Amino acid sequence: MSHFLNNPNHTGGLEDVTRRHFFSKCALGLGGIALASLLSDNKLSAAQQGVKLVNPFEPKQPHFGPKVKNVIYLFMAGGPSQLELFDYKPDLVKYNGQPIPKSYIEGKRFAFMDTFVKDPPKLLGTRRKFAQHGQSGAHVSEMFPYTAGIVDDISILKTCATDVFNHAPAKLFMNTGSSQFGRPSMGAWVTYGIGSECQNLPGFVVLQSGPRGPRGGAMNWTSGFLPTTYQGVPLRGQGEPILNLSNPKGVTAQRQRDTIDAIRDLNLKRLVATGDEEIRTRISAYEMAYRMQTSAPDLIDLSDESQATLDLYGIKEGEGSFARNCLLARRLVERGSRFVQLYHTNWDSHGGPGEDLEKSFEKICKEVDQGQAALVKDLKQRGLLEDTLVVWGGEFGRTPMGENRESTGRNHHIDTFTMWFAGGGVKAGQVVGETDEFGFSPVTDRCHVHDIHATILHLLGLEHTKLTFRFQGRDFRLTDVHGEVIKKLLS
Repeated sequence: MSHFLNNPNHTGGLEDVTRRHFFSKCALGLGGIALASLLSDNKLSAAQQGVKLVNPFEPKQPHFGPKVKNVIYLFMAGGPSQLELFDYKPDLVKYNGQPIPKSYIEGKRFAFMDTFVKDPPKLLGTRRKFAQHGQSGAHVSEMFPYTAGIVDDISILKTCATDVFNHAPAKLFMNTGSSQFGRPSMGAWVTYGIGSECQNLPGFVVLQSGPRGPRGGAMNWTSGFLPTTYQGVPLRGQGEPILNLSNPKGVTAQRQRDTIDAIRDLNLKRLVATGDEEIRTRISAYEMAYRMQTSAPDLIDLSDESQATLDLYGIKEGEGSFARNCLLARRLVERGSRFVQLYHTNWDSHGGPGEDLEKSFEKICKEVDQGQAALVKDLKQRGLLEDTLVVWGGEFGRTPMGENRESTGRNHHIDTFTMWFAGGGVKAGQVVGETDEFGFSPVTDRCHVHDIHATILHLLGLEHTKLTFRFQGRDFRLTDVHGEVIKKLLS
């Protein structure tokens, strides 16, 4: 054979045939033998051992004992103003309207303010009333009356920091650890690392609410260079859970099963021929989609929920909302989904139409407040909170200086912003970190995005430096070459 392959005068075409192609096309080749073995029992299934098709979501052992099994990430897309919600600054109110000292802003970069040296922007004190709540005495503004009622169940981190000040790359950075497209999202890393405990629904689910989707779109829940089976699956809270999931009219369940079986047979034959790992993903995706035809409609059917539960979340019949998605998130973790991410827009409070710190801000706060508080309460009373980590936050925060557009707003701010956490392994009823008198920079306990990622993985029993994937000649990880576990958050 090598003689023919190396003979430039030979015209039989073997010079273009690889060893793998030769064996796959040979009548008695290895591929044919393997396929014949699979067909001998008149079925070709993932359970057959001639071609090993391991369920990619099969639960896997973490690196060490986990504190939680699941994550619900409430992503406030657009960057909520911490100064109107959690970071109480009397001095900011006291010096409202005065130029911020240049020492604060020298060398800093912002998204929409470039005249700092010649004309320093003025400080903007909040008009929102703050009060201390719970045994922890945490400050929460009047914008979040329901959330104020759960302060003893959450840990508020006031000194988060990021590197990126524009929305789409900042969202990517918060979700993937990189501002570049193509890196795997945190949900993908988690399901790749420890799989999922749900066989009939995706391990990584995305739910969306608000006037539009988050900037960056599906790149926020991509699998990047990981197998595509680990990417997030967007689920609709109303109507058909996933578009085109239901059978077309006239297609019976048996015909659908026969179609899936035929496609599986063809894919397995191709897998034998090529060894392409993406074909394994394709087979798993078809099987998951088939199972979801029953499980997904059952998930979004809330008829088995009590009226008391619906009232707790503030869910109105027939209305899609963040609150409804919070309840769906609880139902998903009950069923074993590993990572559920809720996106709610629009928190971009620059001061333009629909983005002011007055009515627009009040509206979006009201949209999320009851639902997010109900989620924590509901998980707790069902005994699910000890196995679930709830994360709340956006891609960055807001400046203590005002930004004058049609109305007054705040610019993007990367130096400090607030997130909160609840669930197993998190020390509840505390505030971690403190900012300066104007809320511009951390004074203690600065926590970078990479640290937050390392901590979330740690609570799932994953050592962030060991959760890696080799791609283009190097080992990649969610935290890149950074990240320290935030020990003050841990119980």
